[in-house]
Amino acid sequence: MNDEQLILKFLNGDAGAFNTLVWRWEKPIFNFILRYIGDEDASKDVLQQTFIRAYKSLKRLKDRERFSCWLYSIALNQCHDEQRRQRKNHFSIDDSGCDDDSEFKGKRVTLWDADARTESAIHHENISEILNRALQQIPAEQRIVIIMKEYHGLKFTEIEEILEVPINTVKSRMYYGLSALQKIFKQWGIDREVVGYEM
Repeated sequence: MNDEQLILKFLNGDAGAFNTLVWRWEKPIFNFILRYIGDEDASKDVLQQTFIRAYKSLKRLKDRERFSCWLYSIALNQCHDEQRRQRKNHFSIDDSGCDDDSEFKGKRVTLWDADARTESAIHHENISEILNRALQQIPAEQRIVIIMKEYHGLKFTEIEEILEVPINTVKSRMYYGLSALQKIFKQWGIDREVVGYEM
């Protein structure tokens, strides 16, 4: 049964149909959120809020064939809300007086010290974590396009719809984002073939 059929069943009073939609989309949406905001606990909260919002709003979805784009849009908005909450609740590292950046979860976290970037360290580091940390170093508008295209296989036209920006802007952000990741990996002393990232 496809998403559109499940939505119709839900709108006709079958609450279990929505549970099936959650089961189907929970993992990809969670991975999307986690890669975008970079914090697992916060991502779980955002995931929950995403499906709560979807549950309350599903009856207003006009084009049921676009459910996936609609769901990603909700998740993205919830990510933005979470980031605004984080900015209100956290001091910057410059203001905190903290010299140890290992506990800081902002964009300035670095993977290794300059003298510790060995291939051995790379192999002991979780590859997914390496990529996620690298993604947190690039501008959010570039990060979101890369996540949607490279990790979730969305088409440029779908990303254009979700972000509500021209398709040429989407492609430009993709190009500059991938270029930025290449520079980050070079700075960290990582061969992109080691992390298996396709650019």
